[in-house]
Amino acid sequence: MSADQHKPASVAQLAQRLQQFADARDWGQFHSPKNLASALIVEAGELLEHFQWMTEEQSRLLDVDKKQAVAHEMADVLLYLVQLSSSLGVDLMAAASEKMAINERKYPVDQARGSSKKSDVS
Repeated sequence: MSADQHKPASVAQLAQRLQQFADARDWGQFHSPKNLASALIVEAGELLEHFQWMTEEQSRLLDVDKKQAVAHEMADVLLYLVQLSSSLGVDLMAAASEKMAINERKYPVDQARGSSKKSDVS
């Protein structure tokens, strides 16, 4: 089957496919929230490694092979994040939507536009 035939249409479908993948290999015993969070950070580090020593401009102009490698690391981060959300019963899309609303309040356009300053508002 091609990658498109396996392409999940939603986070829930991706979570289900990940669960089936792990169940078939009896990996659930290793998928505690702590272990999944640790694996997520390891994969995020592997993602960052692709950009180590690059200039800002170079990081925006990846060649095809480098972009594919970065895409695979991004996918690893996403996969562990989805597994972690499933493990904890967190609706990832609802949590992301809630967090965006919080960020919109913390960083009003008229005060944050063009600034990278961190807000001190909780």
